[in-house]
Amino acid sequence: MVLYEYDGPVMSFDRVVAPRWSGKTQAVSEGRARANLSYQYKKANGLLPSSRITLPGTITEVERSDYGRD
Repeated sequence: MVLYEYDGPVMSFDRVVAPRWSGKTQAVSEGRARANLSYQYKKANGLLPSSRITLPGTITEVERSDYGRD
């Protein structure tokens, strides 16, 4: 698995609900990472899992040497 991180806006439909949010996750692909991060945002903000949340920014893959850093 690869470690991915996101730092950017969060949108619900066409409305920005958070101008800047960041999160990290481990996943097998960038698509799975995006889904994991969306779920993390929903969970942290008390939203239903079925809520429509999109992360329009770039998800970056973190280098293995950076795993221990925060």
